[in-house]
Amino acid sequence: MNFVRHILKNKGDKVCSIAPGDTAYKALQLLAEKNFGSLLVIDQKGKIVGIFTERDYARKVILKGKSSKTTPVSELMTKKVLFVDPGTSVEDCMALMIDKCVRHLPVMENKKLVGIVTVGDVVKQHIVDQKFKIEELERYLHEEC
Repeated sequence: MNFVRHILKNKGDKVCSIAPGDTAYKALQLLAEKNFGSLLVIDQKGKIVGIFTERDYARKVILKGKSSKTTPVSELMTKKVLFVDPGTSVEDCMALMIDKCVRHLPVMENKKLVGIVTVGDVVKQHIVDQKFKIEELERYLHEEC
């Protein structure tokens, strides 16, 4: 069984953030520049107060007729942020993402942000795990014969 710590070991701990008062336009520029799908929203005290995703933008700006250049991220972000820790299993991450319809999970260890995992990271690791199990079963079957 693999855990979030294995994903972070492979992908690293890089996380991008933005301030609540920054505009949606600035957030979109940062997302495009970094090729990320989400930004953590961190206040002046260093506290995570939300997460801003491409989905937030699509549903809360364009569809509501707001302006990207004037609307602050704080009006658009998802305020309830779900977290996992490095010891969370890949299967538990996948279940949480499916159950809560989220694609990004910040990883906290001892109240410190240590990375973020995405649904793509989790699916990729799940495929690697399944491939390993299949190879082990095939090896076992060939040894038995």
